Amino acid sequence: MNLEGKLLGDKGRYEVVSRIGGGGMAEVYCARDTLLEREVAVKVLRTEYVNDKEFIDRFRREAQSAARLSHPNIVSIYDVGTEADVYYIIMEYVQGETLKEKLQKSSAFSPDKALSVSLQIALALQNAHANGIVHCDIKPHNILIDNQGTVKVTDFGIARAVSSATMAHTGTIMGSVHYISPEQAQGTGVSKQSDIYSLGVLMYETLTGKLPFVGETPICVALKQIQEQPVGIKQVDPKIPAIVDAIVAKAIEKQPENRYASIEDLIHDIKLAKSYMRESDTSKIDNADFVTQVIPKLNNVSVDKRQVVKNEQAPIRKTTQSKWLIALTLVVIMSLGFMVGAFMAYGKFWSGSDVTVPDVSGKQIDIARNVLLSQNLRVSIEDGFSATVPLGYIISQYPEAGTLVKEQRSITLVVSKGGENTVIPDLKGLSRKDAVAALKDNGLELGVVTEVNSGTGAIDTVTGQSPGAGAKATKGQKVDIQINKSGVKLATPDLRGMSKNKAESVLAGVGLKIGKISEGSGAGQSGTIISQTPAAGAETVFGSPVDIVVVGGSSGNTVNVSYAVPDGADKQRVKITVTDDKGMRTIYDANNKPGDVVNKAISGTGATTVQVYLNGNIVKELNN
Repeated sequence: MNLEGKLLGDKGRYEVVSRIGGGGMAEVYCARDTLLEREVAVKVLRTEYVNDKEFIDRFRREAQSAARLSHPNIVSIYDVGTEADVYYIIMEYVQGETLKEKLQKSSAFSPDKALSVSLQIALALQNAHANGIVHCDIKPHNILIDNQGTVKVTDFGIARAVSSATMAHTGTIMGSVHYISPEQAQGTGVSKQSDIYSLGVLMYETLTGKLPFVGETPICVALKQIQEQPVGIKQVDPKIPAIVDAIVAKAIEKQPENRYASIEDLIHDIKLAKSYMRESDTSKIDNADFVTQVIPKLNNVSVDKRQVVKNEQAPIRKTTQSKWLIALTLVVIMSLGFMVGAFMAYGKFWSGSDVTVPDVSGKQIDIARNVLLSQNLRVSIEDGFSATVPLGYIISQYPEAGTLVKEQRSITLVVSKGGENTVIPDLKGLSRKDAVAALKDNGLELGVVTEVNSGTGAIDTVTGQSPGAGAKATKGQKVDIQINKSGVKLATPDLRGMSKNKAESVLAGVGLKIGKISEGSGAGQSGTIISQTPAAGAETVFGSPVDIVVVGGSSGNTVNVSYAVPDGADKQRVKITVTDDKGMRTIYDANNKPGDVVNKAISGTGATTVQVYLNGNIVKELNN
């Protein structure tokens, strides 16, 4: 099935441009969202799955569940749709590479880089698990890394739907055998610990350049996942810190109860390990191309001992305990070494002379170092970003200037790496308030605001910006904008007799929008428009709202939502979605401050459910 050039969505909103990839379950295309003028990715279910009604229902339901997720390390889902036998998901287009592609092109990652990637994946899983979603297919192919180095996990929803549907129908399991957990290989179900196991395997691979289990057939690999113990990563590469070895060993324990109890516990240990270790070189990698596969569940399969090599001399439990004992001993030794070093550096027992710490803030690093060394002080260097301090100059120091310390005390200097890179967002069409919020989200500031009479676009919205959208910038940089102070004059269409949905479509076509909705009595079915303001034919301005009055009645399906933003952060994201016979769509999505009240009158077709989210979590649900 080739969809290049095809139009998908309401009024052909999504124009498919080119195929960019695919896997066992779906094809992925790059498309253009003609309404919002942006690139999106379109994931289309393969044709062999389109005739299974239960699978399709699960696919749609799981995809809608995944759309709830909102996290910087998760690929956003914008829309879900069906046309004829084409089932598709519209999602965020990430410019970059998969983790698989990066592993194929480079050496195994340094421990620091591997842990950084793993931490971002774990944070994505934390958000998913908190929303009741288990990924089921964590592997390098499903991990994207954009051009700024941000890790984004994809394939939430599809992987879950595939696992559930396949196990229910055929007694087989779905996943990539090199990454699935033992319980998945046995077909006994999945849990949050299954994702932890798969992430542990991925950590093993990024750290060593090797997979813990390989074999000639998927069955052979799956049997090893169930019965064999892998070679410890420190045996593969002795330079890997023992604490990292211990983390991976715990994550890939055979029994779910012996793994981390939660993804939060794994996140805690990864952060702890990063504070203990330094970056080191690791061995080269030779990563194979492993795709999501269907294999028989193995809980009833007889095991040929010639296929599975066991270590009869060393029981699994004893081996695991030995690894942890060694790891714990090394951690204690490292901790003692750190305390002894701190005692040597900060104690007052090794020098009788006091020194006043000189002020080296704002100085070039070499000059600052020489100043401190000349006072018989030692120097410790840390890196940091700064939009105001030039590259290679001192941002701050500790202890601060003027502090009285003993000679040979270590002075920590934070050296500027320059401004942190970011990308200029597209501000066109936003109000001034929303433009400022978008800039702040990207670490940027509002520059010069110029009022213009563009003659196009809505009043008080951004019509131009400098630098333009997509340009590279450093955090703290200012962006100038132009605000439209006039608008196109046009005649208000006649909406009487239309449904609210039809009126919205008509107004959108001429650059207007629905305003306040109220009920009244009159002829026509419930929900039919009986009057409007401005009246039909009256002159109005592009982007203006049109208030409507609709026929009331108990048979209507209008849901009135009112939500007051609670105390908390200055900027809290409120999102309102509606699910009816036409599917799920977002009605409202914006940042608000405590005390703001969001009021919406929402119409639906058939049974209608409205959900209100605060910062990604459901806080209110209404049904009609």
